[in-house]
Amino acid sequence: MTKLRRHLLAVPIGFVILIANTAHGQAYPTRPIRLVTGTAGGGSDLTTRLIVQAIGGALGQPLVVDNRPTGIIPGQIVARANPDGQTLLISGDNLWIGPLLQTMRYDPLKTYTAITSIDTSPDVLVVHPSVPATSVKELIALARSKPGVLNYAEGAAGGEPHLAAELFNAMAGVKIVRVSYKGGGPALNGLLGAEVQLMFATPSSAMPHVKSGRLHGLAVSGAAQTALAPGLPTVADAGLPGYESTAVRGLFAPAKTPMAIVNRLNQEFVHAINRTDVKEKFFASGTEASPSTPEEFSGKLKADVVKWGKVIKDAGIHVD
Repeated sequence: MTKLRRHLLAVPIGFVILIANTAHGQAYPTRPIRLVTGTAGGGSDLTTRLIVQAIGGALGQPLVVDNRPTGIIPGQIVARANPDGQTLLISGDNLWIGPLLQTMRYDPLKTYTAITSIDTSPDVLVVHPSVPATSVKELIALARSKPGVLNYAEGAAGGEPHLAAELFNAMAGVKIVRVSYKGGGPALNGLLGAEVQLMFATPSSAMPHVKSGRLHGLAVSGAAQTALAPGLPTVADAGLPGYESTAVRGLFAPAKTPMAIVNRLNQEFVHAINRTDVKEKFFASGTEASPSTPEEFSGKLKADVVKWGKVIKDAGIHVD
């Protein structure tokens, strides 16, 4: 055995892996990274541009935002892209819940590689002041005593507020009837005008009316209390144990993207999301920063598909 060979065999395997990974990392990215997201000015677009600004030149190549009509188009573009980390997607949970609501030619758990969750937003359960219920327990008791009498507003069939309400119906064993409006704004106006009795609304839209007394806030739909709706308990703590519904947005790459690239992207994006100024800007826009590992985010997606698949099937929800 030559001295050179003996020397190479003596090198720790971890060091060899480190050298290989470093070399791989230096080869990526080789050109500007394309970040595909929804319509300019929308929630995902604002999130994307905030992160682009925070990351700056950390990846050695610029991040270019590619706005496409919100819906399935951004996801289709990334699904067809080469799995080289050069084309990425920032999308809300419509990406993995959409196929549960209508026929789509892709499996979100097989088509994409989850990199990190970015931000989350719970809903606020609000009722009109005329409703004789000042807590979740009282609302459930009222709904059970008057099945089919109470109505809830929703602005997008299959959207997170709609699913939150149907999850509430299922877990509480009540029948609160859906009244559909053309958007979240009209739905909120319907509640303010007492056309309906309650709704699950975003904190940014609901809390000003809660503070003014025009609506009563009963609880937040997330797993924990939030400064987005100060003073309100969670639905779970206020009378419906195990309840949780939260809108999530995340970063994705095409399936089969090498893990070395996925981990590099996760490191840079999580670092940007964790910046204090970025968290503050998320909060000002009505969401909370929620970075994760790829494994944590992938687990979240799988759990969501099972959970919301059952709610959607049991409630007979379908979007044409």
